[in-house]
Amino acid sequence: MTPEAIHDTDPPGAPAPLTVRANGLRLAYRIRGAQHGTPPVVLVHGRTADSLDWATVAAALANHRRVLALDLSGHGRSDWPGRYSLPGFRDDLGGFLTALQLTGADIVAHSMGGFAAALLAQDAPGLVGRLVLEESPPLLPLDPPRPPAERPAGPLGFDWAVVPAVDRALNAPDPAWYEGLARIAAPTLIVAGGPSSPFPQQGCARQAERIPGARLVTIDAGHLVHAREPRAFLDALAAFGV
Repeated sequence: MTPEAIHDTDPPGAPAPLTVRANGLRLAYRIRGAQHGTPPVVLVHGRTADSLDWATVAAALANHRRVLALDLSGHGRSDWPGRYSLPGFRDDLGGFLTALQLTGADIVAHSMGGFAAALLAQDAPGLVGRLVLEESPPLLPLDPPRPPAERPAGPLGFDWAVVPAVDRALNAPDPAWYEGLARIAAPTLIVAGGPSSPFPQQGCARQAERIPGARLVTIDAGHLVHAREPRAFLDALAAFGV
């Protein structure tokens, strides 16, 4: 199934998708807001989502910022190469920022997108301005590990191969990913979803302690904070300077 076969139409009012080539892949993105001025904001979705997931937040931020929402590989209208990893998604994001000359952009990233953004901030600090990690706890082995996921029936807006690849990484992450949090130099805001989140919230506190100078905000909305409590999420971004 190709991305175009899934996304032949967009919701009314959605910005038309654009594409750029980065690291040999075609990456799709959508843009809103002013073309000049303050550093742009780049929004990075979680696993199985895409750039349209950010519609409400992107529209609000576009009132005062240039906003770009990216489809990571295997999602939405970007290429679906069939093989995926968290370092691969890191490279998607880094390649996207480099190709569009977005050095110093503020990165707002959810869940899997936050894992990619945190890895990028460790390895290429000059690319990232401010960093917001929404429900992206530190990469430590899950206990108990996630069992194999079963593919749902019907066409999907993402490549199913993403799911087992990310589950493998969550069950047995590279220890260097956690150790590297201490190298993040970007001002960092960690947004936790509270007790209804599927992730243990003590992990977010541990992450805030590990990243130098990081702030921690809890919004009791579960895993999808930006979707379920967009006003509170936007208020937290504004207080952080995004």
